[in-house]
Amino acid sequence: QVQLVESGGGLVQPGGSLRLSCAASGRTFSAYGMAWFRQAPGKEREFVAYISWTTDTTYYPDSLKGRVIISRDNAKNTLYLQMNSLKPGDTAIYYCAAGPVRGPYFSRASYDYWGQGTQVTVSS
Repeated sequence: QVQLVESGGGLVQPGGSLRLSCAASGRTFSAYGMAWFRQAPGKEREFVAYISWTTDTTYYPDSLKGRVIISRDNAKNTLYLQMNSLKPGDTAIYYCAAGPVRGPYFSRASYDYWGQGTQVTVSS
């Protein structure tokens, strides 16, 4: 069992940066792949970034490459998402997810555990 708690969201101006964190509890954290998803009002939850449990593999959708960086510190049981050059279109609730990821890394169904989310609002 893994519990996930996101933090670091807030209001930021366009062009600004934010770093989200996801604190995990549970003994198997380091054995799981982890990801960030986001959901904007009225839209489907979409994939943002993935990192393997060994940290040597990351994936991003083409639309976000170069603006977001996912990382994790297994010793601290914490996942991070650095977001730069933020745009109003990045406004959403951001969720972290964890799981054995036996299916596609970009699919919600591949993750067994989810946090409650943290709100990111990009506005002037």
